[in-house]
Formats: sequence, structure tokens, C-alpha cells
Amino acid sequence: MPRDTGFPWADAENDFLRARRRQVMSRLAAWLRREPDDVNIMLPFHEVVESLGVLSERRLGLQAIRLDSIVGSVDRTRDFDRRFRPTSARVRERWQRLALAQRRGEPVPPIEVYRVGDLHFVQDGHHRVSVAHALGLEVIDAYVTEVVTRIAAHGIRHRGDLIVKDYRRLFLERVPLGGQARAAVVLSDPWDYAELGEHVEAWGFRLMQDEGVFLDRVTVARRWYDEEYQPVVGMLRQADLVGDRTETEAYMWVAAERYRLIRTHRWDPDVISALRSRR
Repeated sequence: MPRDTGFPWADAENDFLRARRRQVMSRLAAWLRREPDDVNIMLPFHEVVESLGVLSERRLGLQAIRLDSIVGSVDRTRDFDRRFRPTSARVRERWQRLALAQRRGEPVPPIEVYRVGDLHFVQDGHHRVSVAHALGLEVIDAYVTEVVTRIAAHGIRHRGDLIVKDYRRLFLERVPLGGQARAAVVLSDPWDYAELGEHVEAWGFRLMQDEGVFLDRVTVARRWYDEEYQPVVGMLRQADLVGDRTETEAYMWVAAERYRLIRTHRWDPDVISALRSRR
């Protein structure tokens, strides 16, 4: 906790002014470093769960959670920045009352949060979180509701990360991979998920034409991964063609080049050799 002068109200005022200065300096530093605009923006809960796809939720009750795991809000994304520093003087009066109560040792009610993966989003208690950060606390009591999503929240740190998660969720609806296959197919550029989805659907259509039977999406996804993706990635590893890309990105590259240069959908060592000479 910052130094106590013996005048709690004055200390609470200084706490708020200090938090505001830090917020302004952080915004200026981000501008000077030319960082993306969303670096200091609080993550919006509804956008996150929409991108990840909601399966269910359950109440976990009262828990002590780490303050640095709270990254967003249900509906108050403008009053505080990503680190819950106040973005204007509009919240000053209530903020200082809470800081004063905290400094006097008065009980503060637990906040309410949603948990998505290892991230927390405030439903009620934004000012309490902000004050706790300003006073140097590391944990806070919270009533937690866990939200289970189709796509894991791992890797989300900024608002821009939601784009990748959203396109990956849509891709997995079109190509419902499971287990190890689901974890193995990874792309860096969110737009590539749409292109890969079309590629797999086209592969499945050719498969159904060859076999003369209808196959559902789950079957097409499984057979594409087992009969197309894994063998090709294996050849790419042996030919040292993966490079600094993900294996899926390498697969997409050679799949496009194969048809553009050789006009075939087949895979064999001759195809890999031809592609290797043109990389």
C-alpha cells in the first residue's frame, strides 16, 4: 500500500491522482512506441465469448483471484483502461470513497466476475478492482461464474486477438476436428482459416465424388486430417519445407503451389521435389 500520511482522505485523493497520472503516462508511452490501439483497452466480455463460442456456465462461489488475471469487463470498458486505471475524473468521487474505506480497514464486498479460461471479466466491482490495483494488492475476493467455451481462451491478451479466435471458431464449425487434430491445425493469419475451410470442403467434395457416397462434416474432417494433412506434413518435415511457419501454413503453401505449378491434387515424392526446387 502507498505511504500513509495519517490523513486518510488526503491519501485517498493522492491515490486517485497517482492512478490517473499512470494511466495518462501509459497511453502516451503506447503512442510513442506506436503500439496497436487495443493494447490498453479493456477486453469486452461479450466479444470474447462470442468469438470463442459459449457452451455452458456454472457458479463456482466465492474465491480469491489474482488481480492480474482480470483483463476485461461486462459493460464498463470506457471508464478504466486495461490495468483498471481510471481514464477520466468522472469516477473520482466513488473511487476515493472506496480507497478511503480500504485505507481505514473497513470491509469491502467481494466483486463479481466471469471466468473464461484463466481470464476474469468484471460484472460488478470495477471501482474496487481499480482501487486494489492502486493500493498494490495482488488478490481480491470475488464471486466467480465460469464460462465454458468451444475455443480455448489461451493466447488472448488484446482485443485484436479475438479476430483470430473468431475465425478459428468458424473454421472448426465447418471442419469439426477433434482431439490432437484440433490442436495441430493452427494458423497465424485469421483470414487463412476461411481459405483452409474452403480447401477442406473442396477436398471432401472430391472424396465423395470418388467414392459415390455422402459423408458428413465430421467424417470429412477426420479423413482429411488422416489421409491428406498428416501425410503431407510428414513429407514437408522430411523435405525441410516447413521453415519458420506453422505446419498448417506450410501445408497451405504447398497445396496452392502444387495445383498452380503441376495442375494435380495428388501427393508423392515427385511433387515435393518439384515444389522444393521452386521455393
